[in-house]
Amino acid sequence: MDTIIIAIGSVTAIGLICPIVLAAASKVMAVAVDERVARLREALPGVNCGACGFSGCDSYAAALIDENAAPYLCTPGGDEVSKQIDLLLGKSPGGGVIKRTAVVHCSGDYDTNRPTTNYEGLRTCAASKTVQGGQGACIYGCAGFGDCAGVCPVDAICIENGLARVDPRKCGGCGLCAKTCPNGIITIEISSIAVTMKCANTEKGARMKDKCKKGCIGCTRCAKGCPSGAITVSDSLARIDNSKCTGCSMCYKTCPRGCLVSLGQ
Repeated sequence: MDTIIIAIGSVTAIGLICPIVLAAASKVMAVAVDERVARLREALPGVNCGACGFSGCDSYAAALIDENAAPYLCTPGGDEVSKQIDLLLGKSPGGGVIKRTAVVHCSGDYDTNRPTTNYEGLRTCAASKTVQGGQGACIYGCAGFGDCAGVCPVDAICIENGLARVDPRKCGGCGLCAKTCPNGIITIEISSIAVTMKCANTEKGARMKDKCKKGCIGCTRCAKGCPSGAITVSDSLARIDNSKCTGCSMCYKTCPRGCLVSLGQ
């Protein structure tokens, strides 16, 4: 009997002592939290896209305090969030966020890059890529199943006739679509750029002609006609240096394939 009483007493004593010890330890070992970080985190949109260069909104909020990170890096939040960050940091409102948008480097819809396989697997771009590189003749282009649209937090991407299209008025340039695209044909560009290449195929021109009606064949007409030297051709693909481009439109007026277009098109 005495043994049972002792056991019960011991358990009861432990039950009373442990909460006290834990409470004391939590105070002694507590890490001070800067309230400014919590307020900055609340001001951020919570997309956790990484467009700011940090792993997510929590990391960016902490970096704004600990690393003096720039307040205009949150592209999904735009100018409004940038202004809120400045106010929370006690700074004068800066110049705002540079508007960015996603660009799909492909023009290969079903009319120009027709499916060559009867794909019946999982209806995702990532899955289709494992079957002969995709369902279209050009395996470098858009697979058309909308993995990018599925991760877009603002519904800025839709699939039309087997091709991903971006609405730049909605797109905040978060970059989630670019990370998701298995072919890597989506990039995040400054919205003010004038011209973009809507092709990513680096095959020789003769092979390209047989696969897509709008693919770049590396003919160099655009490069030869560019007055500012903003275009070069390598690996049978024209590439644009947007820092040199003046938006004169000579390249896409000259392009015989229609794969160089104004960003607004």
